[in-house]
Amino acid sequence: MGSKRDYYEVLGVDKSASDADIKRAYRKLAAQYHPDVNHEAGAEERFKEINEANEVLSDSEKRGRYDQFGHAGIDPNFGGDGGFGGGFGDFGDLGDLFGSFFGGGARTSRRSANSPMRGEDVSARVELRFEEAAFGTQKEVTSARIENCDHCHGTGAEVGTKVETCPRCHGMGSVRTTQSFMGMSMQSSTTCPECRGTGKNIKNPCPRCKGKGKVRRSNKTTVKIPAGIDDGQTLRVSGEGSAGANGGPSGDLLVGVRVRPHPLFTRQQQSVYCEMPISFTQAACGADLEVPTLDGKVRYPVPEGTQTGTTFRLKGKGIPYLNGKGRGDQFVTVVVETPTALSSEQKELLRQFEAGGSEKSQPKRKKFGAKLKEAFEGK
Repeated sequence: MGSKRDYYEVLGVDKSASDADIKRAYRKLAAQYHPDVNHEAGAEERFKEINEANEVLSDSEKRGRYDQFGHAGIDPNFGGDGGFGGGFGDFGDLGDLFGSFFGGGARTSRRSANSPMRGEDVSARVELRFEEAAFGTQKEVTSARIENCDHCHGTGAEVGTKVETCPRCHGMGSVRTTQSFMGMSMQSSTTCPECRGTGKNIKNPCPRCKGKGKVRRSNKTTVKIPAGIDDGQTLRVSGEGSAGANGGPSGDLLVGVRVRPHPLFTRQQQSVYCEMPISFTQAACGADLEVPTLDGKVRYPVPEGTQTGTTFRLKGKGIPYLNGKGRGDQFVTVVVETPTALSSEQKELLRQFEAGGSEKSQPKRKKFGAKLKEAFEGK
């Protein structure tokens, strides 16, 4: 865990970045590295790293602790009991190094291999219909996670036998070696060769998990999808990740959300957009239109003389605010459709209509004619 990158570096923002800057950087990177669109090697791990950084930096309390203490401020398992873990290695070894120089007990305690450790987070994906994302739903999500072996209950030893503490490292999982350098004694810590870092001595391994105490299994979790979730966002389900070690808590399940496109609607945050064709007659004379919305069809009066490209607003017909109250709006843009495949009689009627029209009924055409005349007058 000591090799974690700086969260600001992960999102590519400065430490002075605003909440909006962080949100914008996260959305851009999440869209770029989402496993549904990026199948390159390492993309999924990068996606997890981006989500982890965003979870901390988008939370003011967590961000404050991270700014003050680094990774140790938000993850007590980071960097061992030394606490601050900013890339200085084993503080126990550092204490011994100081001791070798100054002859004194500047020792700090090392973390035991049998200390409780949090389990890893696992990821999964869920695909939603446009309406499901708008109004919320429940989905059963399948993920692969590490669980305690149900035969040995996570001990790694055959039922009825005991797990002993490694006699060489005394449960620490590491042993110290001393080397002489320029007349000084220097100590370093290496993985215990007898227990291979586990701190345990298992004489009779569990036949099911081969002494590991853990097995990989497929797990199904019912996830509550909140109303207003958007494409590319990630849900965190606490405790549904891999099992922790030595009594530590389980990790979390990170669910990446993909929303399928809708045949009629598009979305920008909480606003819904729809383009609707109307006839020349409806635009000229006005009409009571039947407009589709997420709640079903509603009646909307279009005034006479409506021009193509005019946008109408339907208040409260958009997407619900995520974990909040109220809804966005729907915007309907009308497009006047020019009739095609007309009969000779219909064409003649339109010509008569054109000939009998006044300039007052077509003010834009009149204005354009005046500008045209002005532009070419005297040339």
